[in-house]
Amino acid sequence: MELTTYVNNLWIVVAGILVMFMQPGFMLVETGFTRSKNSVNIVMKNFMDFSVGAITYWAFGFGLAYGGISVGGFLAYGSFFLEGDSINYFFQVVFAATAATIVSGAVAERTKFSAYLFFQPFICGVIYPIVTHWVWSGQGWLSELGFIDFAGSGVVHMVGGFAALAGIQIVGPRIGKYDEDGKPQNIPGSSMVAGALGVFILWFGWYGFNVGSALSAVDVDLASIAVTTTLSAAAGSITAMYVSMISGKPNVGMTLNGALAGLVGITAGCANVNNLGAVLIGLISGVIVVYSINFLERQGFDDAVGAVSVHGICGIWGVFSVAIFDISSGLLFTGGTSLIFPQLIGILSISAWAYGTSYFVLKVIDSALGLRVTVEEEIAGLDATEHGTIAYGDFITKS
Repeated sequence: MELTTYVNNLWIVVAGILVMFMQPGFMLVETGFTRSKNSVNIVMKNFMDFSVGAITYWAFGFGLAYGGISVGGFLAYGSFFLEGDSINYFFQVVFAATAATIVSGAVAERTKFSAYLFFQPFICGVIYPIVTHWVWSGQGWLSELGFIDFAGSGVVHMVGGFAALAGIQIVGPRIGKYDEDGKPQNIPGSSMVAGALGVFILWFGWYGFNVGSALSAVDVDLASIAVTTTLSAAAGSITAMYVSMISGKPNVGMTLNGALAGLVGITAGCANVNNLGAVLIGLISGVIVVYSINFLERQGFDDAVGAVSVHGICGIWGVFSVAIFDISSGLLFTGGTSLIFPQLIGILSISAWAYGTSYFVLKVIDSALGLRVTVEEEIAGLDATEHGTIAYGDFITKS
C-alpha cells in the first residue's frame, strides 16, 4: 500500500470513529432534554440505532448506496453482505446510524421500543442509503444535476429530520404537552448539564463528520473545513441565545440547539464557503431553529428535543445556503445562479422521499403493532414499563 493511501485510510477510520462517538452525544442530548423516567428507553434506542444499523447497512444498505450497478441513478445493486471495501463501509455506516438517531429524540417518551426497532432497519438499510446513492455514489441522478452536499445537510440531516416529522405526526404529542385550549406547555428535561455535555460531544464528533468527508488527508486543506464548522456552530449558538431572550431570559435549550443548528447548516457547504459565509450561515441557522421549534410546537407537533427543526429545517437551509455562499459559483460572492435549481430540486426530492417513505413505513408499523404505549405506561415512564428498570436509583418492583 502506498504511503498516501495508508494516510488517507487512517484519517477516514479516525474520522469514522469521531462520528461514531456522536452516538453517546445524541444519547446525552435526548436524555437531558427529556424526563428521567424515560432515560433507559433512550439509551436502548440509541444503542440499537448503531447496532441494528451496522448489521442492516452491512447486509443491504451499503449495496443500495454503492453497489456496482446503478438502476437509473436511483439506487444501486450489488455488494450485499459486504466483502471488501471496508473503509467506505465503516465511514458510511456511522452516518447511517446518525440519520436513525435523529428520529429517536423527536418521538421520545411515548413510543413503543418494539415498534421503534422495526423502523430502524428501514431508515438505515433503505431510506438513507438510496439518498446516499443519489448524491455521493458518483452515479446518482442528483449529483448529475450538479447538486452539492459535501458532508450531509441533506443526505443525513434532512433524511433524519423529515423521518422524525413523520414519526411525531403519527405518534402524537406527549400527555400534558398541550392544555385543554391546545396551548403548548413546557415539559422540563431531566438534566441540562447532560444535554450540554451531549452537544459538546456532538460538536467534537462533527469534525469527523465534516472534515472526514474530504476522504483524504493529503493535499486537502482540512483545517479550513474545521474552521468553517467551528464558526457556524458558534454563530448559531449566539443568535439562538439572543433570539430566545426576546421573550424572556436566555434559554439554555435553545442556545444548545442553536449550536447544533449551525453545525447542520454548515455541513453541506463546509468545504465550499469561506469564513464569512460560514458565520452568516450559522447566524441565520440560529434564528431559524428558534422560530421553527416554536412554530411547530404551536401547530401541535410535539418534538421532544427539537430534532425536526435542528436537522430537517436547518438541513434545508444548509443545502440552499450552498447556492448563496459557494465561493466559486454562489449568488452572494459571484452573482452566480447555477446552483439554485439543483439545490432546490435536492431539497424537494430528499424531503419528499424521507417524509413519504418514513410515513408509510411507520403507518404500517402503527397499524400492525401500535407505535404508542398506553396512557398508564406513558405516565409511569418507559424505563419501568418497557425495560423493567430505572436509570437512577435502586430497582423498583411492582407491588
